[in-house]
Amino acid sequence: MLRTILAAAAFAALTAAQAPPARPNIILIQADDLGYGDLSAYGQTHFRTPSLDALAAGGTRFTQYYAGSTVCAPSRTALLTGRHTGHASIRGNLELPLPEADVTLAMALRGAGYRTAVIGKWGLGNPGTSGEPAKKGFDYSFGFLDQRHAHRQYTDHLFRNSERSPTDLEHDYVNDLFTRETLSFVDAADPRPFFVYLNYTVPHAELRAPEEAMQPWRGKFPETPFVNKRGDAVPTGTDQEVAPYRSQETPKAAFVAMITRMDRDIGAIAERLRARGIDRNTLVLFTSDNGPHQEGGADPQYFTSSGRLRGVKRDLYEGGIRVPLIASWPGTIPAGRVSDTPWAHWDMFPTLAGIAGANTPPGLDGTSMVRALRGQRQPEHAPFYWEFHERGFQQAARMGKWKAVRLAKDAALELYDLDRDPGEAANVAAANPDVVKRLEAYLESARTESALWPIK
Repeated sequence: MLRTILAAAAFAALTAAQAPPARPNIILIQADDLGYGDLSAYGQTHFRTPSLDALAAGGTRFTQYYAGSTVCAPSRTALLTGRHTGHASIRGNLELPLPEADVTLAMALRGAGYRTAVIGKWGLGNPGTSGEPAKKGFDYSFGFLDQRHAHRQYTDHLFRNSERSPTDLEHDYVNDLFTRETLSFVDAADPRPFFVYLNYTVPHAELRAPEEAMQPWRGKFPETPFVNKRGDAVPTGTDQEVAPYRSQETPKAAFVAMITRMDRDIGAIAERLRARGIDRNTLVLFTSDNGPHQEGGADPQYFTSSGRLRGVKRDLYEGGIRVPLIASWPGTIPAGRVSDTPWAHWDMFPTLAGIAGANTPPGLDGTSMVRALRGQRQPEHAPFYWEFHERGFQQAARMGKWKAVRLAKDAALELYDLDRDPGEAANVAAANPDVVKRLEAYLESARTESALWPIK
């Protein structure tokens, strides 16, 4: 009997040691307009991102992860609501709040006992609207509420819990403030697990960073000054300013300074988790909201920001929607792994809800990718869908290895074999009429009609 008891106790101890931590903390970090090739872990050679490289080395780097859209607001909507742009309430960059009916990831996690924060760029609802953070599941919020205001890297105010919070226009680099707020939230004396949705405004234009971050990169690149006197003249005191990008004498240096400063700060967050002894009970994810921009003096061609994929921000080719995803959860997510399992922003809701033991609403387009995170075989993903409305009606879909792009309402469908041609150089529609027919049918069925987002 004693031997049986001891054996059972030993088995229980071994099982507990091997079991993943229950209800982990979650930090979801999203960069703004960071391209697939803008991290050294993804092939960037002009500069290095050692903290994110270390996060990837200690976790899993996904090579076929997709943003929710090719621009900001619909991409973030897809991430938070679990619906792709065929069904999402926001499918373009209009100044719209999330409607009351939208259930978000933060609402699900708060309902499961998490304390929740959104820090940085929100862009999905101003104070008093149905989309302000407090109404969408966040106990705490700090940062930009209006996405146009978020064009500024220095401003005279941000918003704390939807109330104006003064900042120093000359000295407060907003992304430094976002890191500080994140560390404070992580350090709070509260026994509940936490969810932090951290949205840096890097490297979205305007291209500016503190001088100590700029200095190491001045003179390192061939520069073409970006001049915009209209942007220089716009004041920063309004809540919803149009905010044209300001001039920048050394835009390449500024671009690199912004990314490397963010990388440094993500390293500080990772170190804080280790110092507090909670790194093994914290899932950290890093991604971007869409492909690289070319505004404000940015030069994605010089930096190969799309990682040799075709297209940039506002394109539905791979360069506009394929983005980095790094996942780290020591002891649970395999270290040093590179995964080509495809998934997308709208999968985040069911994935993180599943990890946290939270309920999900019906009708999500996303699927749980917990197996992929754990390094296990994942069932084949349902077809992927995107639509975009800023250049007329455009669509894209991925079904297995096949990627379809339609550039206008009545345009012929382009078809690419991503296994052989990830750069989408060869349109093979003519040679694969059956595949085109299947994708045509899917594009017709994948969306719901919307008065705000008509086909035109």
